[in-house]
Parts: sequence; C-alpha cells; structure tokens
Amino acid sequence: MTRRRFRAPRRLRATRAGWCFVAIVFGVGFAALNTGNNLLYLVLALMLSFLVLSGLLSEMSLRGIRIERRLPGELFAGLPNRLVLRVHNDQKRTTAFALSLEDTTLAAGAGAGAVTAGRAFALRIGPGEHVDRSYAWIPEQRGDTRFDHVRISTRFPFGLFVKSAEIDAPARVLVYPEVREVALRSDETTGDEHDKHDGPSRSGDDLAGLREFVPGDGVGRVHWRRSVRSGRLLVGEREGEASGEIEVLIRSAEGQPLSAIEDRIRIAASEIVAHLEAGLRVGLRSPRVRIPPSAGASHRREMLTYLARVEPRELTARADGDARTEAAPREERA
Repeated sequence: MTRRRFRAPRRLRATRAGWCFVAIVFGVGFAALNTGNNLLYLVLALMLSFLVLSGLLSEMSLRGIRIERRLPGELFAGLPNRLVLRVHNDQKRTTAFALSLEDTTLAAGAGAGAVTAGRAFALRIGPGEHVDRSYAWIPEQRGDTRFDHVRISTRFPFGLFVKSAEIDAPARVLVYPEVREVALRSDETTGDEHDKHDGPSRSGDDLAGLREFVPGDGVGRVHWRRSVRSGRLLVGEREGEASGEIEVLIRSAEGQPLSAIEDRIRIAASEIVAHLEAGLRVGLRSPRVRIPPSAGASHRREMLTYLARVEPRELTARADGDARTEAAPREERA
C-alpha cells in the first residue's frame, strides 16, 4: 500500500534518439546565446516545441486507459497459457497510439518484487473502443500466484521518450502442476504381474443407446450424426462396453529431495488428465488424502487443485515405494 501511495503517476525515460535530440538542443541553445543569431533562436524554439508536443501527445495516449485481464479456465505450470488483456480507451475524443503492455506477477517469497509475465502491443485504440491482446505465460511452478499490475508505455509520437504508467490489476490464480503426455493403461500394458490391470474396452458389440455428453467423456465416444440432428452432444453407449476405474496413487516420499517429490506430483497430474480425457473414472490417493474415483469437470478440478496446493511434507508420511497408478476392477455397465 505504501509503495502504491508514493508511486509516481508517470515515468519518463529518454531513448537513444531522445538523448541525441536533447544534446542538439543544448548545442543550439549555447550557440544562440553566444552569437545572438535570431535564426538559431528560432531553431531552438522549434526544437523545444517538439519536446512539449511529445509530452502532450504521449500523455493523451496514456490517459483514460483501463486494463481488463481475462484468464483461461485452467493454468498449468511449464506450459504456455494464453492470457488476454482487454485494453479500454475510456476517452471520448482522443485516440491512443502505440501502447506497449507488460503484465506482472508477484514473485514468491516475502519482499519479492514484481516479475514480468508477458508483453503485448496495441497500435491504435479509438475513443470509447477496446482491443484484445494476448500473450503466452509459462508459469515456473504450481500453486497460488498473484498478478500485480500492468505497465503501459508509449514512445508516441516521435520516439524520443518512453512514458509509462502502472495500472493496478490484482488477481489471484491457481496454477496446476505441469502435465505431460503419458501412456494410457490398457489390457496390453506390459510389466510385472502385480502392475497389470484391466482397462476399458474401446468398443462394444452393438450400440445400446445414447446419453448426454458429460465433461470427462472422451471425444471419440461422441455420436456425431445424432448430435448434429439434435443440436446437442450425445455419447453412444455400447453393449459390453466397460466402465473403467483407476486410482492414481502417490506413495510416501520420505527422504526424497524436493525435485523428486515435484516429479511425483507432475506424474500424478498427467495420469489424471490423460485418463479422464479417455473417459475413465479416476480417483486420487496420497498418504493423507483419498478422493474416490469419479468423472466430470468438478471432480477433475478437485484433484488438480489438491495437487496444485499440496505441501511436500504431506507426502512424506512414510517411505514405501514410488508413485504409480492402480486400477480398480472393471465393471460392466447395465
């Protein structure tokens, strides 16, 4: 709060061309004073007017600018996430030109400063209009992250100075663990005998019926012809089709380094996302928490939220092996 209270409303920085221009102004002024040449005084006045005009036009571009940040539904660490900055020009008659946008987040740790999350550029925003500009943000770590402010700057109109302002746009987001491609567990899974399990059959004998699409159903299960006719997504149920269930097990990591624990969390998140997208019911079990197998967007969010916020010490209850995926017995659908 104190930093914002005493923060300057505008910051001004000369570019290389600006420093050269200022040096020429001083040279012309010095020559005019020593020679008394009226032409030099005229040139000096013209150059000084350029400086004044540059300040006025750049201020008109920054005044009345409002930023609205739009976040995706899910954010994953280590992956490019597309964030949108909606830039509003609330002025009624003035057009804003050449705005550079720099979004910032607060670094982890007490007293840490702001870190640049991404940059974007808006060439022209008419009075009363808005434009959307996006950038790819790659979070370095999972967990809660806070956005702080958006710094807007412009070199308009002559490129002599960079004038900037900071617009407060606080937001708190949750970053899920990094998700990588993993092989789906299936009947053809190889390995030790105790690691084998029955997976879901990909197809049944005959089409038994249709039902509404539920978040978590695989796209391959959608009956597109009937969906187009009815105007809503329908999933085909087949006779003999299995309803697979798996439970992602994060075993205790006592004595393991922090990097190994984070790898376990990444593997668990990857297993959850991959198997939910394949149409399975997925559960999660750690040394202290168990989430029963289920499907749907809310269930997916519950498991990923736990993995995003779990502390490493919660996974060090006892040491009894590595993280792996276990499957429940396959159940036939009625």
